[in-house]
Amino acid sequence: MPTEPSTALITSDIVGLGLIAATLALIFWAASGPTPLLKKIFAWVPALLLCYFIPAIYNTAGLIDGHNTSLYNPIARDVLLPAALVLLTLSIDLKGILKLGPKLLVVFCAGTAGIVLGAIVSFQVMKLIHPETVAGDTWAGMAALAGSWIGGGANMVAMREVFSVDATTFGQFAVVDVACASLWMAILLFLANRAQQIDTRNGADTRAIDEMKARISAYEAQNARIPTLTDLMVIVGVALGGVGIAHAIAAPLAGWFKVNVSWASQFSLDSPFVWVVLISTALGLGLSFTRARKLEAAGASRLGTVFLYFLIACIGMQMDLLSLLDRPWLFALGVIWMATHVLVLWIVAKLVRAPLFFFSIGSMGNIGAAASAPVVAAAFHPSLAPVGVLLGTVGYATGTGIAYVTGLILKWMAGA
Repeated sequence: MPTEPSTALITSDIVGLGLIAATLALIFWAASGPTPLLKKIFAWVPALLLCYFIPAIYNTAGLIDGHNTSLYNPIARDVLLPAALVLLTLSIDLKGILKLGPKLLVVFCAGTAGIVLGAIVSFQVMKLIHPETVAGDTWAGMAALAGSWIGGGANMVAMREVFSVDATTFGQFAVVDVACASLWMAILLFLANRAQQIDTRNGADTRAIDEMKARISAYEAQNARIPTLTDLMVIVGVALGGVGIAHAIAAPLAGWFKVNVSWASQFSLDSPFVWVVLISTALGLGLSFTRARKLEAAGASRLGTVFLYFLIACIGMQMDLLSLLDRPWLFALGVIWMATHVLVLWIVAKLVRAPLFFFSIGSMGNIGAAASAPVVAAAFHPSLAPVGVLLGTVGYATGTGIAYVTGLILKWMAGA
């Protein structure tokens, strides 16, 4: 809910929703290649990237206020995300995911290690080149950021409470979080469009992914049909019904864990949002073993992907490209941190000959968790979105504990 008057030109959430919807429609119309020029442009610039950056430009220019709106939270995050999870997981090929093998988990763990090492490296580098950046309680803000980049927003807030992070410092690191994570996600979305060429050049083993995509494509080709009104109503009913069930269970369940389980906060089990993600994913997974999986033939995952694109736009509209001017050296710290994470991940991925998909989802499963990992996964193929969900939930489970240890290391380095 808005906390202070907005200075944006558009202050109505309804008008903002219309602008976002019209923008997405225009991007996809242009991406369909109605003219030779647009066809050439979109051969290089993925539609996903524009769905992310154009709303960011709206926010930066003051056309909309991405932080003073209900479009992301609760609409996109609390409704569209779990609805997308239900529909995308409903058509999941669990056996196919298991066949992806242990490489994916190895790369994901390397991503987590890269975040921890990146915190140490970036702190030490900035201490040498610009000590003022890491002076005072900066280490505590970094601990909170580690919580976000290993798990998610709930883990970040947990670290804020654990280390008593000052509100101003926390806000500055929230900006670093959005800016660095958003830019990295945009790069991954761009690279996803060139995955085949990159994997071929690196000699990556993509057989398991190719088999899974081929199996999904064959299933769609054999069973696809023109959806009827009944099909669409059932799909929407399953999606939003699942959202309702998830929210109905999540709040009391999180409350129970908070009161009765002493270690609940370490794994973010006292966060309703974490339970919404887990429950909606479990509902979709359960339905994948029933006749409801046939809804995929009527376009269940396509509607789920539509929800994801709205989520992408709503994430992008929170990004302020000019907001780091007050303390620009923090952005340098974030870039060094992120670069260390990417380097560690790249080395491990290279050693195990992991495809670009494993590299991308191993990174976003940490940095973006369940809110962004399925978005990046779906950029490779809609059928791969559940893989992002599964890794994202692992990040939620481990984020608080690992970030806490990282915070203690940073506190020692700062001499606090």
